[in-house]
Amino acid sequence: MSDKPLIRQTGKDHLSQILAIYPLAFAAEDLRPLVSELLTGQAQVLSLAAFDDHSMTGHVLFTIFSGEGDNDRKAGALLAPLCVLPNYQKQGLGRALVEAGIEKLQQSGVRQLFVLGDPAYYSRLGFQAERRALPPYPLPEQWQEAWQSMPVSGGRPLKAGQCILPQVWMKPELWLP
Repeated sequence: MSDKPLIRQTGKDHLSQILAIYPLAFAAEDLRPLVSELLTGQAQVLSLAAFDDHSMTGHVLFTIFSGEGDNDRKAGALLAPLCVLPNYQKQGLGRALVEAGIEKLQQSGVRQLFVLGDPAYYSRLGFQAERRALPPYPLPEQWQEAWQSMPVSGGRPLKAGQCILPQVWMKPELWLP
C-alpha cells in the first residue's frame, strides 16, 4: 500500500466490487445483504472505498439519521460496516477510510458519529462510550462499551433518547450477538 491510499466516494455502480471484498474481510459473517440494501435502498448513506491501483482494498459506509426529538434529519451518522482486506489490515487503511468519512460528514453538517464496535480500536480514532443517544435495540451487557460516538462538527450532540435509523437497520439481529 502506498503512503496515502486513494479513497473515493462510491455508489451503486461499484456494488459488485464492494460485495466481493466483504466475504474476504469477514469470513464468518455475511454482511453483503446489509451492504447491498444500504447502497440500493432508501437510506441516505456515504459510501467510501480505498483503492490500490485498480483493486478495491477497503470500504466503509456511513448511514445518516436523526435522533429522537431532533428535527435535524442529518444530525447523526452510523459508521458500519467497515471492511479492509486481510493483506491491507494493520496498515492504517481503516483509519484513513474513517477519517475521510469524517471530513465529508463535517462538510455535510452531521453533528455526531456513532459506531457499535471494538472499543480498543475505535477509541484510538476518538470514539467514547455513548450513554445519551441510544441504539435502536437494547444491547447485551457485554456490549455496553461498544456503543460509542464522537463529535463531528461544532454543533450540539444528539438529544438523549433513541437514534432513529432507517428501516434497513431496524432488525434486532444486527444489534445482538
